[in-house]
Amino acid sequence: MDSSLINSIGFIFAWAGPVIFAVMGETLTERAGVINLSLNGSIILAAMTGFAAATATGSFFWGFVAGALTGAAVAMIIAFLSIALKQSQVAVGYVLAMATKSLAYFLGAPLIGKPVMQLPQVPIPFLSQIPILGPILFKQTILTYLSYVAIFVCFIWLFRTRGGLVLQGIGERPAAAYIRGANVNGLRYFYSFLGGALVGVGGALYSLSVKTWNGQLSGIDGIGWIVLAITIFGGWHPLRGALGAYFFVFLQWLGITVQSLLPQVNSRIFQVAPFPLMILTLLLVNLGNADWVERTLAGLPENTRKVIARILRAMRTNPPAALGISFENE
Repeated sequence: MDSSLINSIGFIFAWAGPVIFAVMGETLTERAGVINLSLNGSIILAAMTGFAAATATGSFFWGFVAGALTGAAVAMIIAFLSIALKQSQVAVGYVLAMATKSLAYFLGAPLIGKPVMQLPQVPIPFLSQIPILGPILFKQTILTYLSYVAIFVCFIWLFRTRGGLVLQGIGERPAAAYIRGANVNGLRYFYSFLGGALVGVGGALYSLSVKTWNGQLSGIDGIGWIVLAITIFGGWHPLRGALGAYFFVFLQWLGITVQSLLPQVNSRIFQVAPFPLMILTLLLVNLGNADWVERTLAGLPENTRKVIARILRAMRTNPPAALGISFENE
């Protein structure tokens, strides 16, 4: 395989790192029954604070700590207002999405033009020498490797541990989980903090590895809404969510590639194309939940109906039953 193509595919995994962290974080938060609708602004603000901290200290570590704390702080605001004050998670999240984005651009204006810090690649010995797969998967930054780890840790925690079963319980049937001894609201605070921190790491990774901080021209705006769409597309499942993240970044990479082949076409078309395509994919995923689809399938030949129904069942997603619903200890 051509080395330039291998490097290009490797970029897909590098660019997907921030999206992976954000999707894993939102998956955990929503599994607990809390909707963090502030993701778009939260990611942008974390990108700014992460870049500011890293350039001020000369340390990537403090950049990612600042990004994680930023994302966690925004998520905790939503958790507090919804759990303690019983406010709408959707309304609070939307307002915070707008407020944090504006705050990031305002506070981050003096940082534009600062020297760029880019997280270095750390090839893994021996594994990076594997033909084709080595340069693609194992010649990446440490945070990209951690994004791989985050996928499997989230999966194992959710479906292979008692803590994961409790997490599913507080998102599906919080009253039953409470009866069995779970501190529902305490755990919702915890997973809001943890999920927000992962989102913040993703934001900082954008400005310290994938892109850089350049205010409104940073190219990050809109990613948070895509993360929300991918979380739904993934059915609140870490592996499916990761697949959706890689698919979205593949669409971005494809747009850049096609743009170079068709220079006469306005470049903005290719920059924007992945977003409506991802939304269309989300609509197709949820198509099976519509009543009119069931009625249409009933009129098809038996064999055709079974095949289509099987595909739709495999793609169908159902949110946690208590998502966005406050819980009061009785």
